[in-house]
Amino acid sequence: MTVWDDLVGQEKVSAVLDAAARDADALVTAAAADEPLPEASKMTHAWLFTGPPGAGRNQAARAFAAALQCVSPDRALGGSPGCGFCDGCHTALLGTHADVSTVAAVGAEILVRDMRDTVRKSFTAPANGRWQIILVEDAERLNEKSANAVLKAVEEPAPRTVWLLCAPSVEDVLPTIRSRCRHLNLSTPSVAAVTDMLVRRDGVEPEVAAAAARATQGHVDRARRLATDPAARERRAAVLKLPLRLDEVGACLKAAQELVDAAAEDAKQLAEEVDGKETEELKTALGAAQGGRLPRGTAGVMKDLEDMQKRRRTRTQRDSLDVALGDLTAFYRDVLALQLGSRVAIANADAEDALERLARSSAPESTLRRIEAIGACRDALDRNVAPLLAVEAMTMALRAG
Repeated sequence: MTVWDDLVGQEKVSAVLDAAARDADALVTAAAADEPLPEASKMTHAWLFTGPPGAGRNQAARAFAAALQCVSPDRALGGSPGCGFCDGCHTALLGTHADVSTVAAVGAEILVRDMRDTVRKSFTAPANGRWQIILVEDAERLNEKSANAVLKAVEEPAPRTVWLLCAPSVEDVLPTIRSRCRHLNLSTPSVAAVTDMLVRRDGVEPEVAAAAARATQGHVDRARRLATDPAARERRAAVLKLPLRLDEVGACLKAAQELVDAAAEDAKQLAEEVDGKETEELKTALGAAQGGRLPRGTAGVMKDLEDMQKRRRTRTQRDSLDVALGDLTAFYRDVLALQLGSRVAIANADAEDALERLARSSAPESTLRRIEAIGACRDALDRNVAPLLAVEAMTMALRAG
């Protein structure tokens, strides 16, 4: 199993990255042997991965990072880097490789303080790997200061440093940064490709896999979670029942509260799993005895960790809400398809009775306004509007039609 096997329905992208990894391997080998460097190379120092949610931008970037760090002896026999089994591949894929640094948005933005150490590291030589790799998972969330820090590093990179930036589209990245990157655009995987992946890689029953892939419309991560997590299926079922409950103002407000509470519970569960462990590890690193007081002068470090954890909880809650809003959008898209007599496959076949009921009781224009209301709610959440206010406005608009 190579590192490219995780890229679902992205054969063209895999081929480009495989060729670049081969050239990168040749560059490192030639430099180590003090031989002349190849004249032409498909490898470059900065890459921009774009594509719709669920297409696998981050997975493609991490697979490429693993291929660049591959130390498989098969390479000397003409094998392609990215075996998936050697120490370089394994640690890069797990996120524990010393020369692969990952930056992800904890809150709404990637702050310059989150990038400072990483940018400094990008100018150093690899510690024990073949390349120094910086993977920015949410490049669209770089604010002005952190983006400028990245720009300076990308403009004049160290010889063995590679930047991998991931964003929904090229327009989400500063023109000065994207002009210095090689661009790869990933497409939404087909339902058949996602179904095959769930059956082959996760051992999911074919019927369950097909339903999950169809419901998520090619979103790989959500399809896997829906197929393997009963709680996720229950939450989705509750969301799909919401449109039929919005017959009164009180019901709208109650439904909004339930959506926000469910998202908050998701964030709380993640915090319980991660925050305590992070806090104890930091206390140990600072020299605090088990159950004892922290050394003097370390309160500021603990406060920074608490602030980061708070931002992460907010981000997790908003991401969970976005999943629910995506399910609602798909629901009303199916309603619109039925109203217009479209032959497009229905994503939510398990809610067909509700779909037909709404399709008969409303007009296509009303369904379009409801879809726009969900989009407006998403925009409001992106602008940091209080989640409950944004969702209440949406449920009231869904009732009005």
